[in-house]
Amino acid sequence: MKKKIVIAGGTGFIGHYFEEKFTNLGYEVIIISRQSQHLSWTDRASIVKALEDAEMLINLAGKSVNCRYNEKNKKEILHSRTETTHLLGHALLACKNPPTLWINSSTATIYRHAEDRPMTEASGEIGTGFSVDVAKAWEGSLFTFDLPQTRKVALRIAIVLGKDGGVMEPYRNLVRFGLGGVQGLGNQMFSWIHIEDVFRIILFLQENKQLNGVFNCSAPQPITNREFMTQLRKSMDRKIGFPSPKWMLEMGAVFMRTETELILKSRWVVPDRLEKEGFHFTFGTIEEALQHILKSQE
Repeated sequence: MKKKIVIAGGTGFIGHYFEEKFTNLGYEVIIISRQSQHLSWTDRASIVKALEDAEMLINLAGKSVNCRYNEKNKKEILHSRTETTHLLGHALLACKNPPTLWINSSTATIYRHAEDRPMTEASGEIGTGFSVDVAKAWEGSLFTFDLPQTRKVALRIAIVLGKDGGVMEPYRNLVRFGLGGVQGLGNQMFSWIHIEDVFRIILFLQENKQLNGVFNCSAPQPITNREFMTQLRKSMDRKIGFPSPKWMLEMGAVFMRTETELILKSRWVVPDRLEKEGFHFTFGTIEEALQHILKSQE
């Protein structure tokens, strides 16, 4: 029987990357999504069948937070995470031979705005506000389930960098058009991770069967927004980059139908548990990550 992995919400930037990588490793990859070519969220019997005898469940489902936080969008952001997680948990309970590992996406935004010290899993301070409430509810949905045969991991994922989607294209466009200076004051911390290391963390957690609970999924060297934009300009050979003050970002966010929190919140998150367990990053510095991403886009 061919080995099998189920990816819920696997139609985005990260999901496409995972599907290709696992397929190349010889897995049958089953995607659950709202798209017609995939397994439907409404077909619960087929979801249980897909999970039966699978090695792993990876849940990435959730409405994009790149939108205005009006009441309609806030409700969809929350429910698209908690309801899908609950559905998957009940499907696992219905399996005779469920996956031995359930990795559920979470977010590094769960921690408070931090410019004073890094946030680890053990000592990080949970923040306040809508995004934090969503993250807490999301993780709560995962850890509610008692699954004796299945390890549960919540990955608090930082900003994921890669060549085929995510945040890189907007940032590159800013640099191209001369707006690659700091956003806001530029002191806010930028916690990031290369998408290849996200995938390698998944494999690491799969292999190390004693691991469960919460893990920060971020590179070991977070930097300030100022340092990130400087390095991006350098990597793209652009010497000049005009800054974007807070008032300009707020005005632009209205027109672009997004929120300035995505840029201005200081996320200072470090992968303390992963490093202590012996995980080694392929892309440990922003210079290495940008060099690889930009070179692969030439």
